[in-house]
Amino acid sequence: MARRPLPRILSKDSAQIARTQIARSRELARTAADSATDVLHPLITISRGLRRLASAGRRKWADTPKDKRGPLLFLASSVVLVVALMPYGPLLAAITLMAAAAWQGRDRTPPAPEGPDESQTERLRSLYEALVPYFSTAEDPAPLYAHGGEWEKAFEAHEFDDGGRFGHLVIRYPAYFPDAEPAARARIEQLLTAKAGRGREYHFEWDGEGNRLTVTVLAPLPTNIAAQRFVTAPGETVLGFTDPSEVQRTLPLSYGDEQRDVPPVVWRTGIRSTEPHLLAMGHPGSGTSTLLRSIALQALQYGDLLIVDGGGTGEYACLIGRDGVLAVECAAAGALASLEWAAQETERRLVAINRARQAGAPPPENTRRPLWILLDRPTVFTHLSAADGRKDPQALLQTPLRHGRAANVTVVVAEQFESAEALSEGVRQHTRARVVLGSATPEQVEAVLGARPHTTTLAHMSPGRGYARLGSGSVHRLQVPSTPDPYDDATSDADRQAVQELLPPRTTPAVAAQTEPVEAEPLTAEAVAAES
Repeated sequence: MARRPLPRILSKDSAQIARTQIARSRELARTAADSATDVLHPLITISRGLRRLASAGRRKWADTPKDKRGPLLFLASSVVLVVALMPYGPLLAAITLMAAAAWQGRDRTPPAPEGPDESQTERLRSLYEALVPYFSTAEDPAPLYAHGGEWEKAFEAHEFDDGGRFGHLVIRYPAYFPDAEPAARARIEQLLTAKAGRGREYHFEWDGEGNRLTVTVLAPLPTNIAAQRFVTAPGETVLGFTDPSEVQRTLPLSYGDEQRDVPPVVWRTGIRSTEPHLLAMGHPGSGTSTLLRSIALQALQYGDLLIVDGGGTGEYACLIGRDGVLAVECAAAGALASLEWAAQETERRLVAINRARQAGAPPPENTRRPLWILLDRPTVFTHLSAADGRKDPQALLQTPLRHGRAANVTVVVAEQFESAEALSEGVRQHTRARVVLGSATPEQVEAVLGARPHTTTLAHMSPGRGYARLGSGSVHRLQVPSTPDPYDDATSDADRQAVQELLPPRTTPAVAAQTEPVEAEPLTAEAVAAES
């Protein structure tokens, strides 16, 4: 049977080429319009002037009383006759008319004021005075910052928004300022945030070689991107979306009622991943469960899923019995049995892959399909297991966390800041991909991500809004796509339909899936050898 080719509309390269051609056509049209305007500018000015002179003549004729219109018309006719009989009279009259039209048709738009106005100057002077204690020392013979000094030398560029607040600022600072110390930078960033206006996010770019600090106001990240199928390869998971200047890649998405390219934060898993496991932290209502649902819907495209819900609020009830969902456990006994099976499954995969490699054969088929283990608030089961005298479920994660990359097993953990101390050392050590959602202090963000973001944190953030860092990379602003629980009454119809369209078909009745927990069978080397 001949293989049907994919439609060209689904090709990312063709879409990119089309967008590039459209952008070039728009740029060409804009350039042609600007050139035509420059060439025809004198004609446009004279035409505008003639129109204004004609309008002035009509107004003058309308304002003239009727008893005086006859003498006025006789006087105008006499002037025209005299000019016509004069040598070169018509030529001089035409030149005079064109000159008057050019003067009347000139652009009368008042020029934009050069430099800041009085209120903006006061803001710049106030900011300059506030920076003096941080950017000056008594030993400096020619200080750039001094009380009553010239702020024009310190601020190379400045822009203001419509509200009169700073929109862009380039600040010079002395070379002896310790810009390599995070604490010194944090003090300056905190001061600038307070003086430039709270309630906005600022991006700080430190140029240590040129002793320049660039402050830019960031636009809010889009919050109306619903859950949908993303154009990604197997092993790529979209955590959310960030600023265009932070990543080199964009994804075509349904952005509200239109199509738009949005820069994503893509997390790569699998055998070649350097960050095979993820940890998400946040406060209640910050959107960690939304992030796990978004990851689950993407993981079900190519792999199997095991969910352990410690919250007990039924956030993942929509996934029970679905194709590819092995179990959704909300009880301590079921969670312990499921994680015990996951540890043994990881060991089975490792043994099978090792035997295949020793035999010079490819990995078996039953080890290639990715296995995802999603845990929401696992520390709840830690306390319950300790009270019942059972084993800590987090201890069973040691094998999937340590050997998950080789066995094609991925672990995702979501926990709240209040229970962060109860996380096991294995979870802390092996989750190199980190996400912080919701309102968090800079110290909390740094404790989880290992670095401070280059932007200011907001006191109030929408659900799913936060920061992400993959391994030792840079810290990105993050907005998780809207993936609410479709069974929640507070969910809008559009979001509910978007999530339900992504759910795989239900192959097992939900009641049976809830009442039949995963049983962990003992695994031995002989059994694996017999199976291979």
